[in-house]
Amino acid sequence: MKVKRKIIHIDEELCDGCGQCIPSCAEGAIELVDGKARVVAEKYCDGLGACIGECPNGALSIEERIAEDFDEEAVEEYLASKSQEEPSEEEAMACGCPSTLIQSFVPAKSCEQANKPTEQEASQSALSHWPVQIRLVPPGAPFLKRANLLVAADCTPVAYPAFHADFLKGRVVLVGCPKFDDTIEYLERFEEIFRVADIKNVTVLEMEVPCCSALPMIVKKAMERAGKKVPLEEVVISSRGEILSRESLAA
Repeated sequence: MKVKRKIIHIDEELCDGCGQCIPSCAEGAIELVDGKARVVAEKYCDGLGACIGECPNGALSIEERIAEDFDEEAVEEYLASKSQEEPSEEEAMACGCPSTLIQSFVPAKSCEQANKPTEQEASQSALSHWPVQIRLVPPGAPFLKRANLLVAADCTPVAYPAFHADFLKGRVVLVGCPKFDDTIEYLERFEEIFRVADIKNVTVLEMEVPCCSALPMIVKKAMERAGKKVPLEEVVISSRGEILSRESLAA
């Protein structure tokens, strides 16, 4: 049924697709479609505007117009269906796919290599576990326990030449893209990680592009929802592979 009510309006010209508004919408009414934030269905938007303050470009506003009435039951069904789209962790592990096989390992290093200068060490991988994609790592993965966590936008290892030596060494890495992946899923995954893994600290490594700026916000909001306060550092990398900024964020 259509009624005159308040509902979110998204200015597509101002929206740069950063996705920062998505985690703040508890109803899941906003998604990125073709690089722009869009209301999935009018009935999922309650019109309260919790997402407005998250937009860095002022692309979101409240308007009053004829729209489909807010349907709380439909929202619950929609969120439930989204949670069922992804296979459970048990199902993922049972398939035997190498991308989901949990592994922890210490990079091999011979006695001869141990005596080599730092230049030789720079060519070695510092990766200590598998998988690395945010969507594939279960919150209960053993390598997450008491980890120094590195959350890296998936372009950063390509852009920053010393990624392994400067950021990955001694850390557990989770890699993803807040623009192309489901940010609500990210938020829920990180919330559960903070609840069960007793993370020691977090470094978020992101590119300078606007869509990457959602990553530290997702991590911080997940931490808040989990009721945890963990030291958090945000590092911004330029497209030319330079560190543009390093900032400690309030937990």
